[in-house]
Amino acid sequence: MERLFRQYDAGKDGFIDLMELKLMMEKLGAPQTHLGLKNMIKEVDEDLDSKLSFREFLLIFRKAAAGELQEDSGLHALARLSEIDVSTEGVKGAKSFFEAKVQAINDASRFEEEIKAEQEEKKKQAEEMKQRKAAFKELQSTFKQ
Repeated sequence: MERLFRQYDAGKDGFIDLMELKLMMEKLGAPQTHLGLKNMIKEVDEDLDSKLSFREFLLIFRKAAAGELQEDSGLHALARLSEIDVSTEGVKGAKSFFEAKVQAINDASRFEEEIKAEQEEKKKQAEEMKQRKAAFKELQSTFKQ
């Protein structure tokens, strides 16, 4: 996945922007409209910077594996067209195919664990913020009397 990401990161800045995504989709044989490309980015753009980091790029494949992408979406097409295909690897490439598949599964597992950890951290921070606000309001009420 990282090789595919780097292949289309023409600016070598660690992100795939709108034009790089357009080029990627055209080369994969699934060109998208400008609006379609923007929607693809928007669907996985966690940091709202209108471009895809490697982490957000991996999120596409996690969502595809979980069946969370619409069949007619550009992201579904990207995930489907970027899968490791045994027919292109051939019999001689079977070992590398299975090694790559195992690596892809391991990467997805690590990615999911990382997402869960981040979500738990966000929940913890929100709860702490809630507690601080409640404590502040209680302290504030003592001064209002």
